[in-house]
Amino acid sequence: MIDWSRVTELRDEIGAEDFEEVVEIFLEEVEEVIGKLQSDDRGTLEQDLHFLKGSALNLGFQSFSSKCQDGESLSARGEASTVDLKEILALYENSKTSFLGELPTRF
Repeated sequence: MIDWSRVTELRDEIGAEDFEEVVEIFLEEVEEVIGKLQSDDRGTLEQDLHFLKGSALNLGFQSFSSKCQDGESLSARGEASTVDLKEILALYENSKTSFLGELPTRF
């Protein structure tokens, strides 16, 4: 679910002192877009999932990123209505819970 080697790499790249701030910014930005998905507005779904995919990869949310990629691909093919937003939202929540729960023991 979480690619901890990527998280470690990011933390090493930006420094331990700035890592917490990056995590906070990531969660704020992602949750803003998650809010759009919760409204079930699919007009910008492809772009929203593209953003989420990239953000998730940066912070090691591997499974969530992969699911966003699948939805982005469906949307690009004109099949946005078939994207399972509930599954994507649940995976984000599970990933976030796992990440925040394990983070203190990892560093």
